[in-house]
Order: sequence, then structure tokens, then C-alpha cells
Amino acid sequence: MTDDARHGLGRVGVWTMAFDGQPAGRVREAAAEIEELGYGAIWHGEAFGRDSVGQAWLLLSSTRRITVASGIANIAFRDPIAMATAERTLGDAFPGRYLLGLGGHRVDDTVHKLDGYPMPARGRAVATMHAYLDSMDAVPHHGPVPDPAPRRVLAALGPKMLALSGERTWGAHPYFVPVEHTVRARQIMGPYAFLGVEQAVVLDTDLGRARELARAHVGAYVTMAAHQEANVRRLGFGDEDITGGPSDRLVDAIVAYGDVEVVHERVRQHLDAGADHVCLQVLTADPTALPLPEWRELAALAH
Repeated sequence: MTDDARHGLGRVGVWTMAFDGQPAGRVREAAAEIEELGYGAIWHGEAFGRDSVGQAWLLLSSTRRITVASGIANIAFRDPIAMATAERTLGDAFPGRYLLGLGGHRVDDTVHKLDGYPMPARGRAVATMHAYLDSMDAVPHHGPVPDPAPRRVLAALGPKMLALSGERTWGAHPYFVPVEHTVRARQIMGPYAFLGVEQAVVLDTDLGRARELARAHVGAYVTMAAHQEANVRRLGFGDEDITGGPSDRLVDAIVAYGDVEVVHERVRQHLDAGADHVCLQVLTADPTALPLPEWRELAALAH
């Protein structure tokens, strides 16, 4: 899929968790500006701020054309019935504009604690997601049927989840990945599945300062997320890149930092490698602040 018109998200969007720290009015203003800047999609994460469905409604109701995508809605947070009915409601209210990204599976059968909160046990990642999709599809319709049907993607990193993405959903939304992963993902999913890749960026021409911010981001993810560590190891990074803090090689592969041209080159590399869409996560010293200056500066990449 190389034609923007085939997926409607354009080549470049924004990805952010920063909406969670803002009052609703500020989120509405920011969403409207992102749309006017010409980005193709707004991707929003989910933690313990607004829930993914409520966040999507707020963003969709504040804009007119842009796609709003969950990146991702955590399947541990809601029953498949609740997710299916919410997906249909948003699809009916905002036809063709809601993209449901699903993820958040765990890879063993023990009880976990997420930020100190106990979470129920689940099974292996691919089997759990397969069952969740089956359950969503089995929910009967007792209301309007959205036309067009809402689209789904999976937060996929490993080969089996990428294959499931291509088989059961519209495609995949890999997070925290270098360009090499995009190459492999396209090979696994084939030419037609949608591939929307998250790319972390730091806009700062002081390269030492920018790399340290990038290093903190990479270090946090490989430390707290076993599936992220497993993924970078699959891509050839070893103990020397992970233990004791991320190596420059790993940091440089995951985060594009410097000026707009550096970011533009990384976006081009992902697109050339097979991505249909790249959503930019701007990293700043204050992760709760909306990076509006950076979004404005990067907006030219969306055109």
C-alpha cells in the first residue's frame, strides 16, 4: 500500500500521551490546530489518564476531517464487549475517522502489577489477542451498524503478532522500532496490510542534550517493557546495547534527534522500508506538556 488515498491517514501523523495532562478545553484546541497543520492522524496512548474511548471521543468531536487512532487501547483495561460496542459507537458517530489500535497483552499467566495496580492474569500474547478479537467479533449488534466499518490495527512487534495483524485486522502499529523492524514487518505482513509506525523524535540542534533526552526515553522502555527488550534483541542488539543503559547505537536507531531534516530523513527511511504512515512522538523535557512548537515546526513533513 503506497497510495495515501488507500488509507486516508496521509504519510505523517502525531503520536502523544501529553493530552492526559491537559484539561479538555486545551485538548480540543490542540486537536483542532493539529488538523489545521495538515497532519493525517492523531494517535493517542492510554495509561491512567483519560480512558482510550473517552479520549477518542474528545479528539473526534474537536476536529472535522482528521483520523483519530488509539495507539493503543489496552485490552487489559476493558472487556471485549465494552470495546466492541465503543468501537461501533465511535464508528457510527464519526464515519471513517476512528481507527482502533489494540494491544497491552501480557506474555505469561501470572498476576502483574501495573504502576502498582494489580492486573488479572492472561495467557500468551498472540493467543490472548486472537481470543479477544474473536470475542469482539461475536458481540451482537443491537444498534446502528457503522458504515464504513471501523478499522483495527494491532500493536505488533514479533513475527507472530505481525502475522496476526495482517490476517485478522487492517494492519499493525509498531511502537519503539528502528527502520530494520519496518523492513521485517512489511516482509511478514505482505504488500497490502497497513503499517503505521511510531517514531520518537527530539527537535534540538544541541546534539548532546538531544541524545541524553533520547537516551532517557530508550532506557525507560527497555528497562520496564520486556517485550520491547525482546524485540530489539531480535533485531541484533545485545547486552552491550542494553545492560547498564542503552548504547549510542540503540538510542540512534530508536530516536531521530536534531533538526527537521534529520526527522524528515528518518520518515523517508521508514516509508522506503515499507511503512504506509509514520506517526511522530515528540520527546521533550516535560512529557506532560503539549509540544505545540515542535508540531508546528514538523508540520511541513505532513505535506
